[in-house]
Amino acid sequence: MTHYKSNLRDLEFNLFEVFNRQDIMGSGPFAEIDVDTARTILSEVDRLATGVVAESYEDADRNPPEYDPQTRTVRLPESLRRSYQAYMDAEWYRLDLPDELGGLHAPRSLVWSVAEMVLGANAPLYMYSGGPRFAAVLWHEGTEEQRRLAEIAIDKRWGATMVLTEPDAGSDVGAARTRAVRQDDGTWHIEGVKRFITAAEHDLTDNIFHLVLARPEGAGPGTKGLSLFLVPKFLVNDDGSPGERNGVYTTNVEHKMGLKASTTCELTFGAEHPAVGYLVGDTHDGIRQMFLIIEYARMLVGTKAIATLSTGYLNALEYAKERVQGADLSQMADKTAPRVPITHHPDVRRSLMQQKTYAEGLRALLLYTATVQDSVRIAEHAGDAEAAKQAAALNDLLLPLVKGVGSERSYEMLAQSLQTLGGSGYLQDYPIEQYIRDAKIDTLYEGTTAIQSLDLFYRKIVKNNGAALGALMGEIQSFAAAEPEDGGFKEERAALAEAAGHVNAMVESMVTAAMSSLEDPRESYRVGLNSQRLLMALGDLVLGWLLLRQAETAADAIDTARPADHDFYTGKIAGARFFATQVLPRLAAERTMVENTTLDIMDVPESAF
Repeated sequence: MTHYKSNLRDLEFNLFEVFNRQDIMGSGPFAEIDVDTARTILSEVDRLATGVVAESYEDADRNPPEYDPQTRTVRLPESLRRSYQAYMDAEWYRLDLPDELGGLHAPRSLVWSVAEMVLGANAPLYMYSGGPRFAAVLWHEGTEEQRRLAEIAIDKRWGATMVLTEPDAGSDVGAARTRAVRQDDGTWHIEGVKRFITAAEHDLTDNIFHLVLARPEGAGPGTKGLSLFLVPKFLVNDDGSPGERNGVYTTNVEHKMGLKASTTCELTFGAEHPAVGYLVGDTHDGIRQMFLIIEYARMLVGTKAIATLSTGYLNALEYAKERVQGADLSQMADKTAPRVPITHHPDVRRSLMQQKTYAEGLRALLLYTATVQDSVRIAEHAGDAEAAKQAAALNDLLLPLVKGVGSERSYEMLAQSLQTLGGSGYLQDYPIEQYIRDAKIDTLYEGTTAIQSLDLFYRKIVKNNGAALGALMGEIQSFAAAEPEDGGFKEERAALAEAAGHVNAMVESMVTAAMSSLEDPRESYRVGLNSQRLLMALGDLVLGWLLLRQAETAADAIDTARPADHDFYTGKIAGARFFATQVLPRLAAERTMVENTTLDIMDVPESAF
């Protein structure tokens, strides 16, 4: 047994009972993957994830990678190397690659279901394995020579990184100072220092290629002046083998509170000898190109967080069923009453149901977003540009929820998972303390929650003229207003409709402030003071909707369900009702706070904090 507890049943429930992925498999752009194949893939990855992939998770945390400052190399623990090799040998990374690169081009809903299991079992391993996915971006964006290099990188399983952050700039990517100097042979020399670069140095692969944002000499300020460069650790010989060492070195590996098995590096370019780079696509379009990776990374981080919460909850649930402590609350006066498992105690039940609904609701959000990504592919395959555009806009709207809400709620609920174990949860005898340490980074990775919330409001709502949000809210409100023949979930639908009204009012209040800021710039502070509140409220609304969709599916199936599934469906119904009555009502208070926001806090002197 390993630490990781998967939830294959819930993955398949979402895929094939709620979102009906069987209707798109085996035809159109997904002709190579039918339902039976998809189920086999899920089963095989589940076996791999709960076995050899998860085996090194604890050991690699206790015995993290070792950095040698003399050679500027990193040695990973042998246990992680074994897990990584087993995963790469299975070649499931090919699910996410196009046909031309030896991939299966599977539905995104299947790809992210697989990713959830691997990330939940051993997130550092999955992050080291990103080379093929990054190479696919290079293949799409690169010159003919770069496309050939991408094919070599996939064939040889080279590692890869995305290189944005600088020590002084932080999240202000446009303030980057790393520069690129054009050479007579058409290459570029990259000069500067980057920080917090994941998997920038390790001994798992023969080569690592870095995708680096740098400012060409003479380029303008801000993000528009940045270009994307391919900078391999080793220059590549004509036969595809690693050649001369390039002038990019890891000059430090960060010591972190968690996710210790994943190397987080400082990279120095051109300090000792030239760091040769190649302009991706031979075009200065760096931010657009890098966002192809950033958006994938944000989805990955959200998936990682959600996967960690799921296994954290399931570990807590197992412990709670086995831990006998105290008498039933209804028999507290009877000193001879039998001791009971803590699942009998009301507050433990409340906490477990809260963990369950967030874990399963967030999984539904993740897979709903993935189905929207499927829709983009289907529309493109059919040549329907307008449908593809609308689906892409909805995907853009949902990404901050997957990443921002997924990471914040997962970290919050993991604390509840630990609390379920009491003092034992604080010990390294159980995995939850490591889950919490490893999950905190998810609220910071690829843009903090504040950045996700501003992105949601300004780029995904205001800039989109509310079109994608309107489409999503329309679907939620239509669901809430529907009246099923059996009259089921009437009160829960009413709670959902009321919550949707509160979120709409929050958006309207913030849009008013944004419009007012055109005349009074200080009004933009009202947006900044409430952007995270809106992000989390919209997240809870969408989760409530998806949980109710699941409950309806479960209610339709429960009467004819196998005995093994009866309790599963019962849990879906109970969870949706709990969320509707215990979580959604909070949105009324959130709306009140948004509408009553003043700017007083912005006038408080710094010395008063």
